[in-house]
Amino acid sequence: MFNFTPLLGAQSASPASQSLLDFEGGIKVLVDVGWDSGFDVAKLKELERHVPTISLILLTHATPSHIAAFAHCCKHFPLFTQIPIYATLPVISLGRTLLQDIYSSTILASSIIPPSSFEGTAFALSSDNPTQILLQPPTTEEIASYFSLVNPLKYSQPHQPLPSPFSPPLNGLTITAYNAGHSLGGTIWHIQHGMESVVYAVDWNQIRENVFAGAAWLGSGTGGGAEVIEQLRKPTALICSAKGVEKPVQAGGRMKRDDLLLEYIRNALSRGGSVLIPTDSSARVLELAYLLEHAWRKESKNTGDHPFKQSRLYLAGKNVGATMRYARSMIEWMDNAVIQELESEPAHKTAGSKGDNAGDQAVGPFDFKYMRLVERKAHVDKILARSGPRVILASDASLAWGFSKDTILGLASNPANLVILTEDYTLTKDENGEQPRIGQTLWSWYRDRQDGVSVTTGKGTQTLEEVYTDGRELHFTDAAKTLLEGKELVLYQQYQATQRQLQTTQTGGATNLETSADVVDDASSASSSSEESDDDERQGKALNYSTTFGQANKNKALGGKEVQGINVLLKEPGVYDYDVRGKKGRESMFPFATKKRRADEFGELIRPEDYLRAEERDDVDGEDMKNHSSGKNAELGQKRKWDDAELLGRAGRRPSLHGAKKKKMNNGENRQGSPEMENGTAVDSDLSDFSDSETEEIDQGPSKVTLKSNKVTANLRIAFVDFAGIHDQRNMSMLIPLIQPRKLVIVGGTRSETTWLAEECSKKLRSKSNSSSSHEGDFMFTPLTGETVAASMDTNAWTLKLSAALLRKLKWQNVKGLSVATLMGRVAATVAIEDADVDAQRRKRQKMIKDETAAEAEAAAEDKEDSLKATADLPPTLDVIPASMAAATRTISQPLHVGDLRLADLRKLLQSTGHTAEFRGQGTLVVDGLVAVRKSSSGQIEIECVGLRLADMLQKNTEPSFQAVRNRIYDGLAVIAGG
Repeated sequence: MFNFTPLLGAQSASPASQSLLDFEGGIKVLVDVGWDSGFDVAKLKELERHVPTISLILLTHATPSHIAAFAHCCKHFPLFTQIPIYATLPVISLGRTLLQDIYSSTILASSIIPPSSFEGTAFALSSDNPTQILLQPPTTEEIASYFSLVNPLKYSQPHQPLPSPFSPPLNGLTITAYNAGHSLGGTIWHIQHGMESVVYAVDWNQIRENVFAGAAWLGSGTGGGAEVIEQLRKPTALICSAKGVEKPVQAGGRMKRDDLLLEYIRNALSRGGSVLIPTDSSARVLELAYLLEHAWRKESKNTGDHPFKQSRLYLAGKNVGATMRYARSMIEWMDNAVIQELESEPAHKTAGSKGDNAGDQAVGPFDFKYMRLVERKAHVDKILARSGPRVILASDASLAWGFSKDTILGLASNPANLVILTEDYTLTKDENGEQPRIGQTLWSWYRDRQDGVSVTTGKGTQTLEEVYTDGRELHFTDAAKTLLEGKELVLYQQYQATQRQLQTTQTGGATNLETSADVVDDASSASSSSEESDDDERQGKALNYSTTFGQANKNKALGGKEVQGINVLLKEPGVYDYDVRGKKGRESMFPFATKKRRADEFGELIRPEDYLRAEERDDVDGEDMKNHSSGKNAELGQKRKWDDAELLGRAGRRPSLHGAKKKKMNNGENRQGSPEMENGTAVDSDLSDFSDSETEEIDQGPSKVTLKSNKVTANLRIAFVDFAGIHDQRNMSMLIPLIQPRKLVIVGGTRSETTWLAEECSKKLRSKSNSSSSHEGDFMFTPLTGETVAASMDTNAWTLKLSAALLRKLKWQNVKGLSVATLMGRVAATVAIEDADVDAQRRKRQKMIKDETAAEAEAAAEDKEDSLKATADLPPTLDVIPASMAAATRTISQPLHVGDLRLADLRKLLQSTGHTAEFRGQGTLVVDGLVAVRKSSSGQIEIECVGLRLADMLQKNTEPSFQAVRNRIYDGLAVIAGG
């Protein structure tokens, strides 16, 4: 039994991906926890409902559409962190940096508490002017700790996962990860459970790129063979997405795509403009950064003036430094060309070498020589304030938040500037009726082409189309964060108390929510909130506090001493006295949260952050997580370690991305015109010298968000180059018939994309199976969001009980870890033995009673009927055929071979016994030059022999080739039902 339910993204313009796979026995597998750029917590309600029943979680890509809601679920869903999570190492590392970038770049990532959560309370907000109160966002350390819970996997290695504490046994469920392309560590999941073989393939790319190898459908990702690999062929259910199936195939492939992007950049720089390329901060940014860096390296070797030499290249993102460090440590996950490039560099030529020939030094694939990394908004503002051409690669791709939004607003007024969109933005309005975001607006302008198009011819007769905007108004929304006060703070405290009680009921223990007193005490909330939540008395007080507010009069004056209690000393300015006579508990003393040392009867609790692996240690500043004091400003009389003095630098400033040490060489550039290198990154001396006044402190305590609509006049040009790295029409129409799935489930993509792919695959699969009587509904499923479909291979299944006599006669044979047997028996009704014994005892007692009433007789009849009903509910029994019926039912059955033999394994077996075996032609194994072995697409093995030279075989003292091949094939299969 296998059921599939898409929780997000099915037949929708939303890129978010969440899927729930339900197997027999109550096993539920959640694949991906994606979110869109709106960060609407209401879209996670269905996922929250299923959390107590999930057995394990699988993650496919380190992109917002697949992993953006991971930290939110870990922080606000109490049972989520108890579920085993599995992903590849790049998805874990890059996903960590992605979420740290998201939560540090946009306020809306914290998520707005739905107004429905406050309904029915005494302090419910007015619907006319609702206040958008934010949930507490996870900190950088919390995000790192969440990803430390993920179990890393490698490609092509089957793994039997562990179930969650509240999950039924997995019964041998096996998961295997295969390369999906599209992103570093992207995964195609193969899930095997019993007879169900499910392949989950969403957002994959078969085309080999500069950094990412192609998907593993056809083998090694370098093109492979003409058939899909055995492990992914003929699954009982294939789950794939329909994104990008309507876009035409790009002529010229990857080379023409790369040249087209460089031509757009070259054309814009030649006229003195700047270029913005919006992208994500974890996946596709690696492909774009690699391409641009190597283009600058190539052009720097050419003589003469060139636009690339006259411009600067930037990569802007809140956490791009950590992303590139991880990329340099995971070269083995990239394409073979990147690995060969790294191996071809001489060992003595490194990015940190010194000498007169520093300009000619060799650098690795991601040791940037020309691209400068920017991680602070003040640095972005200074770059935009400069004159001259520049190319900025900024996150995020949606242009709704991050440095890409700041950059587009700074470049919008200049008609010489150019923004290059790298993916398709489907123009849809939010369910709440909000205006389209910047990326969607620019995409609609590009498609409409209302103000004209500039068409030029680039290098190699390529046509460059740049769409004018000509003073159109670009609308956007700014979000501001302010602390809660008065009524709003009381409302938030009531909400926190209610949520704490719900989580305590579910988990049976403490939660990570702040208590009502800790949210006011900002100074000690970070150190003692988790300890205070363990105090039963505090939780009971918080619940009583919430109940008191719920029963209070709505017209009662807010903020008074009677309502706020002892907290009035902290909340109300100018209040220094509070009457504690007759008070008990917390109300009898000044509100002060003591710092407790967490310990139990076994000793002090350890800090998991102190035992993280090297690749897991990360901070906003790129420092070790356990160096908590390195980010604080040095003050007079403050104690510090010797190591902190170098990190803090002069005047206690925060260390910059490239370190506090400053180097000057011809104004930051060497003889070849390239900037100096430090730690594998190009150093911009102008930015390193610049000390911004930006405040990086995060507001502590409860807060709300205020949205303000703004607009800016746009005069820049718009171009489009497809760098999404997603399958297209040709990939889908060619590969799905080769995969030959028994059931096909289509998720992801818009309604039109889903319909097109369903019709195309229906034609291809019908023509391949030559079945005109099959219906599309038998093997094709296009569910909506929240709709459950039964995609199991079991069309007719029955449950039988085997008798003990029949079990003793079974002869089991092992085939690849499975035991198979054939049997023949007689089906009979199962007798409820226990019920029969009970009825016999009742009859004996009834005989001893002389005076039997009519009521007792009726009760006996009812018991007999219940016994018959219980017998009817039991499954039938398959028993041994009696001797009297054996002759009449005897049949002659043909031998049945069970198993699947690989020709590569057969070749090794034959070579180990002295035979010569080699592959020739299209998958043909030739043994001793006499026997040809082929394997058809249906799995049938064909053996062809051209003749036997007995004299030669006797001289070699080996068995004849044909007999050797036949015997080895039979050894690898289970022969049952013979005779």
